[in-house]
Amino acid sequence: MRAAAEWDLWTTTARVVLDHRDRRHLAAAEACVRGVTTAVDAACSRFRDDSELTVRAADLVHGAAVSPLLAALVHHALDAARATDGAVDPTLGARMVSLGYDAAFTTAPPASATPVPAPEAIARGLDRRPAWQRVLLSGTFLRVPDGVTLDLGATAKAVAADMAAASITARLGVGALVSLGGDVATAGPEPSGGWQVCVQDLATDPADHVRIAAGWSVATSSTQKRRWEQDGRARHHILDPRWGLPADPVWRSVTVVAPSCVTANTMTTAAVVRGHGAVEMLRRSGRAARLVAADGSVVRLGGWPADESRAAA
Repeated sequence: MRAAAEWDLWTTTARVVLDHRDRRHLAAAEACVRGVTTAVDAACSRFRDDSELTVRAADLVHGAAVSPLLAALVHHALDAARATDGAVDPTLGARMVSLGYDAAFTTAPPASATPVPAPEAIARGLDRRPAWQRVLLSGTFLRVPDGVTLDLGATAKAVAADMAAASITARLGVGALVSLGGDVATAGPEPSGGWQVCVQDLATDPADHVRIAAGWSVATSSTQKRRWEQDGRARHHILDPRWGLPADPVWRSVTVVAPSCVTANTMTTAAVVRGHGAVEMLRRSGRAARLVAADGSVVRLGGWPADESRAAA
């Protein structure tokens, strides 16, 4: 039996799992995860008035040196944007707030709407490039265009999972699985029987049990969670940057297995945004993936197991 601890974090659940032989390290492993997630939250949360990203916002318009951690988080977010041709866009923070996904959402969904600007009104000025292409990061020097609010949420959570799993292995010398909501990362030696993961979004959704190889990760993006209504319109938290509105929920959820959690998360988020084009995108990637359609039907790609007797990666 595995040794595990879990707790509430960022409107979801954090979980750390060790092999039963490493049970004595569980408290220290939990401390590693808490240390990493606390640092990431303090660096880039847009829900905190005291996060580095919020406090330094005015300085960043002209450019300023930031902490190595914040620079790394922005680097991963911009990499995700480049890898997906902007489908995963870290510059939609202001748009998210205008749609009602602000700090208040951490305690209750918004009850009323804030006027929503048209997509073309999102700050671009005379430079017609997408805002993420105009964010400058050189080492730890960061410049963010005036009027642009970074939202690193999706990639930052995945990076935190990667960092936390690696931290446990580096400090304690044991294999570990770290789950932050739909982002699952592993590091270190594989436990007896391997890492077994149940992939299921909501309790009424189809479930698959998969085994992931040591050091690999699995991420799920969902259009069913973090949902709310605004002026009678259903909203969810994954925006299509082309329109600045929630992506068409062609898929209830998308799950991908990849060598890192941030890579898996980037692909699942992009798949939700791509909608009907997601299947071809994921097929070209060669990654093991599972897509659950709006009607509950399941599409499995890249060797994703049809049953729990096969390995996902």
